Order: sequence, then C-alpha cells, then structure tokens
Amino acid sequence: MSPRAAVVLAAVVVVVAVVVVFVGAMVSGGGSGGTDGTGGVVVRGAPTSGAGGASGAPSPSAGDAAGALPSGPGAGRVVVHVLGAVRRSGVVELPASSRVGDALERAGGAADDADLDRLNLARVLTDGERLYVPRLGQQEVPEALGPVADGAGAGRAAAAGGAGGGGGGGGDAGTGGEGSAVVDLNTADQAALETLPGIGPGLAGRIIAWRDEHGRFTAVEDLLDVSGIGDVRFAELRDRVRV
Repeated sequence: MSPRAAVVLAAVVVVVAVVVVFVGAMVSGGGSGGTDGTGGVVVRGAPTSGAGGASGAPSPSAGDAAGALPSGPGAGRVVVHVLGAVRRSGVVELPASSRVGDALERAGGAADDADLDRLNLARVLTDGERLYVPRLGQQEVPEALGPVADGAGAGRAAAAGGAGGGGGGGGDAGTGGEGSAVVDLNTADQAALETLPGIGPGLAGRIIAWRDEHGRFTAVEDLLDVSGIGDVRFAELRDRVRV
C-alpha cells in the first residue's frame, strides 16, 4: 500500500470513530430524559414538597401582603379648595402636614394682586378646608368662605367687630384708654398693629422696621412710605392710627 493510500485510510478511520462517539452520546442523552440522577422516574408537572401547596393550606404571605395595604385611598393626603387671588383656582391634593404656601404653589402661585400679608403661609393645612386668598385692598371677604387666615385673620375680624359694635361698653382698656381703638404708630407693637384692617404679620413688621429706621412717625401720612401701603389701604387706616 502506498503512503498516500495509508493516510487516506487513517483519516477515514478517524472520521468513523468520531461519528460513532457522537451517535453514542446522543442515544445515551435521550434515554436518560425520563429519569433523575438516581434512576427514579420524574413525573413532569406534579407538585413538589417545596411548593408549599402539598397540604392544601393557603400561603400565609398572601394575607400579610393584604394587611400591609393602606387603610384608605386618602391615607397620608389632604385635599384643599384654593380660590381667590391665585392663578388656578380649584381643588388640590397635597401630602399630609403641607403648609398654606404649598397649596398656593400647587394652585399655580399667587396672583400679582394677592395680599399675602393677610395669610399665614406657614400654617398646616387641614383636610377638606377652603383656602381663600384675598386681593390687595379687599376687605369684604364672603362670609361663606370662612376666615381669611388662621389666628391673625380671625383676631383682626374679632377686633373689627368689637370696635364697630362695642363702642358703648366703655369699661375695657384700649390703646390710649379710648373706646375707638386708635393705634399709636410710635408705641404700638406687632400685635397691636395686626389689629388694624388689612395689616398682617409681614406688613406690621415693615411698619416697625420703618419706625426703627427713621426714629418715629411724625405724621400719619408717613405710612405711605411703608412698602405695601398704598392710597386705598391708607384711606382705611387713616382714622384708626395716630402719632
């Protein structure tokens, strides 16, 4: 046999051996598909002991997950009706413990003529309340809308009512001992200034700052130099203040 024929014969033998090994591996792999590693038969689709359902008892995790859900759709939220001098009046929903300032931002912000000095922007909102933002120079707020602000606004309303209907009481001590409740601009503190119509914490603070800067008010008309007091508001204050 020539060397070339010997090489061809060896190559044929190698190819045949490889084919035999491959076919044997395929046969052994297909035959073991129905048994596990120990020779036992595995029934596909049967429940196993680790699935938690062999005893028929429900999984305890389902009940725990249901109990962890919020008790109501509004848990941790407050709904407030914002109207008046805002850019988008309407009902807004906010997280619990939100402030009046947060409600104004959700309503698009205050309008250019909003009188924010009459609001307590740091007050915590209550669910279901109606928040009215007054406009500059507006004194007649619809009674159905409730108080303009919490605390300071209610105090001013009570003070105005007492001045208008209790002039004949005559026994209570007032500013300067007079029943007209006239406020002295040079001696009044923050609380006394806030009893004036249209004067909130911010504007009262600016009045005191102007007085500290200039020494004193020499005339009632000096109020016009305070930022935030225009002709309309000054007309409302003229008869309620003195120097």
